[in-house]
Parts: sequence; C-alpha cells; structure tokens
Amino acid sequence: MDSQISQAPQASGSPQSPHTFQVDLRGLVDLLSHHLYSSPKVYLRELLQNAVDAITARRAEDPDAPARVRLSVEAGALRVEDTGVGLTEADVHHLLATIGRSSKRAEGLQEARSDFLGQFGIGLLACFVVAERIRVVSRSSRTPDAPPVEWTARDDGSYTVRTLPHEARPEPGTTVHLVARTGSAEWLAEARVLSLARDFGSLLPYDVRVGEEKVTELPAPWDRAYPSPAARRVALARHCHELFGFLPLDSIDLDVPLAGVRGVAYVLPSAVSPAQRAGHRVHLKGMLLTERAEQLLPDWAFFVRCVLDTDSLRPTASRESLYEDETLAGVREALGERVRGWLTGLAAGDPERLAAFLSVHYLGVKALARHDREMLRTMLPWLPFETTDGRLSLEEFAQRHPMVHFTRTVEEYRQVAPIASAQGIGVVNGGYTYDSELVEALPSVRPGTVVAELDADTVTAHLDAVDPAEELALAGFLAAARAKLDPLGCDVVLRAFHPLSVPALHLDDRESRHEQARAEAESGADDLWAGILGSLRGSAPRARLVLNHLNPLVRRISSLGDPELIGTATESLYGQALLMAQRQLRPADSALLNRAFLGLLEWATHDDESTGGSHR
Repeated sequence: MDSQISQAPQASGSPQSPHTFQVDLRGLVDLLSHHLYSSPKVYLRELLQNAVDAITARRAEDPDAPARVRLSVEAGALRVEDTGVGLTEADVHHLLATIGRSSKRAEGLQEARSDFLGQFGIGLLACFVVAERIRVVSRSSRTPDAPPVEWTARDDGSYTVRTLPHEARPEPGTTVHLVARTGSAEWLAEARVLSLARDFGSLLPYDVRVGEEKVTELPAPWDRAYPSPAARRVALARHCHELFGFLPLDSIDLDVPLAGVRGVAYVLPSAVSPAQRAGHRVHLKGMLLTERAEQLLPDWAFFVRCVLDTDSLRPTASRESLYEDETLAGVREALGERVRGWLTGLAAGDPERLAAFLSVHYLGVKALARHDREMLRTMLPWLPFETTDGRLSLEEFAQRHPMVHFTRTVEEYRQVAPIASAQGIGVVNGGYTYDSELVEALPSVRPGTVVAELDADTVTAHLDAVDPAEELALAGFLAAARAKLDPLGCDVVLRAFHPLSVPALHLDDRESRHEQARAEAESGADDLWAGILGSLRGSAPRARLVLNHLNPLVRRISSLGDPELIGTATESLYGQALLMAQRQLRPADSALLNRAFLGLLEWATHDDESTGGSHR
C-alpha cells in the first residue's frame, strides 16, 4: 500500500492543514491476496457474507422480507443477487467509496450488530483478487422511492456512480457483477463457484443457489431428526467421511447453548501423534470460517476432529481463524467437558466401545487422566500398562500387588523385569509417555496403595545372598572380575536368583549413568574442562554386574584359574547383560564386546603345545 504524507513543518508551532492518505488499490489488492487471505477462494465467501448480512439487515426491519441469494455464471463473469436491504446513492458514496467503512454501522442497525458476519468495505475489495472490474447495482428497501444506483470500480482504484431508472431493478436488493482478471477465470467457472458456495455456505440460514443447484443443507446433520440412534450414527459417519475422509469410531455431540455452539466431534479411527495439530471446521453464523481451527479443543483431545457452528466466537481480521480471547477459552473448556463426559459415559455403560477406543487412543486418555483425578479414577479399570504380569490396568495390577513398583525409563524396566518377575516383585513400566506420572498419582485415587520407584538397590536386596563360605572361596575370581570392569565404572557382585538361565544382570540407575557420562566426558576433555568436570564428581552409586551363582556357566567361569581368561569371560558376561537389557552401547562398551569376542575365539582355537594340540 502506497501513501503520501505531508511534508515536515518549516517552523515549530506553525499551523498545518491535515492531509489524507492516498491508497494505491493495486497495492492493497496485492496485500489482501498474498498476506491477509490464504487463497483467492475467499472472494466468494466475502460475496456471500455481504449478501447474507444485507438480508439480515432487511429482516431486522421487515421479518417477512424475502431471503434469497442467487449466483449465476456466464463466460468469465459472475453475478450474485440478493434480496437484502440495498443501498441508496448516498449510501454508495458513504460506504463503498470509503475503504474499511462498515455498512453494518448504518443508522438503525447498530442494535442488530451481532447478527452480521463481516465488514463490508474490505470484504468487497477482496473480490479484486480475482476480478478486474466490480459492478454493483442496488436499490434500498428503506427508501422505496429512491432510484436504483450503480457503482462500478476497477482495480486501478477508479470508480463511477450513477442512478438508473426504476425498471433497472424493480425490487430492493443488490446485484454484484464480477469480470475476471487475466489468469483468474478458473475461479469464476461454474463448477468452482458451486463447489466453493457449498463449502462456505452449506449452513447459511437463507436460500442460496448457484443456478438451479441448492447450496444450503439445513438443518445441519447433527440437528436433523433420524428414525433411530443407529440411523443417526450412520448419517453422521457419512457426513464425517464427506468432510474429513475417514469413517469415525464414534461421534460426540457438542452442544454448548450458552456459547451459541452446536456441532459434532468425530473420533479418529487410527492413532495420531499428540503433537499433530488438529484441523477443525468452524462455521460462524452458518458461514464456514476455517477448516484449520487448531485452538478449538484442549491439547489432550487430539483424537477427534470437529465441525460446528457458533455465533459467539470472534474471527481474526482475515476471518480465516479464531481470535484467542476469554470467549474462546471458555468454549474450549466447555467442549473439553463434552469429550470428557462422552468417555465417562462409555466407561459406565458401553465397555466394548470404550475398549475399542482405548486400543487406538489410550495415549490421549492418559494425557487427560494425569491432570484430572476423576478421569483417572474412571479410567483405572481400562487404561492399559506394561507390567511384569502382562498388559494390565493399574486397578488390576494394584489388586495383585499392594506395593506397586515402577521404573521411569523403558531401559530400566528391561533390565529388571525378568528378574523382578521371578522374585515376585510387581513392576510397571513407567517409561512410556505419561505412565510414570499416572502411577505416582495412583494413591490419590486408590487410598492404601503404596507406590515406589524401583532402583538397583531394591532389586539387589530381593536377590538371595550366596553362602559366605562359598563367596570367600571365590574371592580370587571376584577380584579378577572386578579389576576388569572397574575402568568401566562397574562393580561385580555375586547373588543367587531365578531364572537360572540368566547368567548375569546389569543394574544401574539414573545417578550412576550421569556419573558415568561425566567420567567419560572428563576423560576426553582438555585440562581445563577435565578440571571442571572433575570438580563435579559425585558420590553416586556405581553400576553393578550381578552374577548368578545358580547359573552353570557362571559356576564354570568362577572355577577358572587364569586371571586373563576370567577377565575376558567377565567382559563377555557384561556385554551380554547390556544386550539383554537393550541398553544403548557406549563406544567403550562396543569396544569391550569386540575385544571379548575376539579373545574368546583366540582362547577356543589356541593350540597348547604342552598337550600336543589339545584345547585349553
């Protein structure tokens, strides 16, 4: 947009005459098409809005006035005719010739302001996105004796106004003629106009047609009468498929009378990421405002897609999204309550449908339950968790284990699950999204339940100690094993536990891993950083390799007399324990595995000259 601004005053305090901004219409059209509106298609929405607002204005004074909007397409041109309030010549000069002036502020209509969809001036200029010329012929219903008036404007900013004979438009209302600009004829083609009109205007309260094709489909699908609940579900599923392209698991009525909201939420049939931004369809007083409303529902309700009509939410300047204010926040909370109520109803009366829903969208319900104690209490018998007893709900698991242990990471769970299960310790894998928070919240909704994080010390304490005499006899073996793993920050302990098939168990916790990472960084740092990292050295417990004294392989290794071979075997057990726990290997761990593998091969294939070629 170009403008001319008055020059600076020659002397301080000298009187200055006011100057008016000169608007470059071509620059304004470029601003509208490339920055304010997402697509040229909004031109048709603006035309429909102006027509509907004009009819609303007329009906505010005459409730029996006709309410029709007719769109017709000719070669490279579009005509939109309405039976609205119309304009006089004075109105034209006052409204159409002044950018941004709103016809809704005309005298006598202020009290009906909330019934209108948009602002007239900028909306009409939006038509220049696809048209090189706009011609408006209008006759006022408020001044029946006034002649029809014609306003013709071009995209260079020029316009003309003239009055017409009465027979040029016998009835009140307005007709807008558009002539396509070069390269925009496709937007004025009949098929495109019909498609856009149905998309934008399907819920408008008046009779809108393109040629003979009806555009409006009232009442809305969620407000229609159906012969049975099953028939309604089928009809809404068809509606969802037409709008969003999927058949929903279920539909949720969204009725918030105080906020003037009516609509439906469709439950997605497949899982989606909680981070994926949902796109909802919002109609404002029947006119489609946006297909991509993201802030309409709480973040946890990412498993539904909504379509609704409202008369209370405030659009942004482009009328393509919603303005974030207290009203929208209230509507968002109310719609969240509707979704929450639907879940509670399923839990109370339709467990099969709830199970089908949770099999797909359990993550969304967990996101809700971590902040909502009532929802957590309701969902306890249904939400699935990975446990040492299999995939169970927290309610069922807590019935079996009054002391509920959990781990905060999947890696920790994989380390201890087989051993804990064999020792009778019940453990919940809290490493998945929201799970540890929900387990920790369990006592608040299930009094008497004790929840504790499982650490390496707890697991070790549940393992049977080896007879002191036997452990003393193996002191040399344990010393050689500890010396081998000490550079890796890992201790070696001997215990007896089940299952017998597990030769060794690697146990650590977050503190020991942090200390391990610090030590690695210190070893690879220069003198300055090594000193800084060394000053951060803590007293965290070291990781430990728990050898199973009941395992036959460990017994054979412990009977070896060669310290070097004991060290190689210990490294092999350490590496196997890491792999069993599915831990991410550090470079030092990978090097150890490679070294141990080659060492065992060398030992297995080494010819002992003193025995004539027999293996050691």
